[in-house]
Amino acid sequence: MTTSLPPATDNPPDPGADLLVPVPDDDGAPFWEHAARGELRVQTCADCDEPRFPPRPCCPHCQSFTAHWQRTSGRGRIWSFVVPHPPLLPAYAAQAPYNAIVVELAETPRIRLVGNLVTAADAALNSVDPARLRIGAPVKAVFHRTPDGRTVPRWVLERP
Repeated sequence: MTTSLPPATDNPPDPGADLLVPVPDDDGAPFWEHAARGELRVQTCADCDEPRFPPRPCCPHCQSFTAHWQRTSGRGRIWSFVVPHPPLLPAYAAQAPYNAIVVELAETPRIRLVGNLVTAADAALNSVDPARLRIGAPVKAVFHRTPDGRTVPRWVLERP
């Protein structure tokens, strides 16, 4: 079954572009609800206190089905990155070159999140010169509200 989602738009240069949007499931919905409030939280087992990402119903450490959402500092380091090259989806081709980064969280380095490094929460995906990307660079989370009302975490350098 295919679900049709409304088109998402992002920043210039192509304000009508159809960018990929998150599709929350039952386990991950709280992550997006906290992001909408400007909080970066990670699902954590209520029994053994182990954080886990991506969210899932059962703890992989103790098999408990109880969890809570632990707030993080929103800080981390770039663990990996890529600068995609054409051919790209049309909405992204208009913004190339842009980056996709993997961030390891400061509190729990084995938890890694994917996003974009930008100069500010509402900056274009291509706002950071790819030459500035460095493995290990300290970053912090910022939250971008897309025109369709979704809030997505992005990352900015701690020392621009």
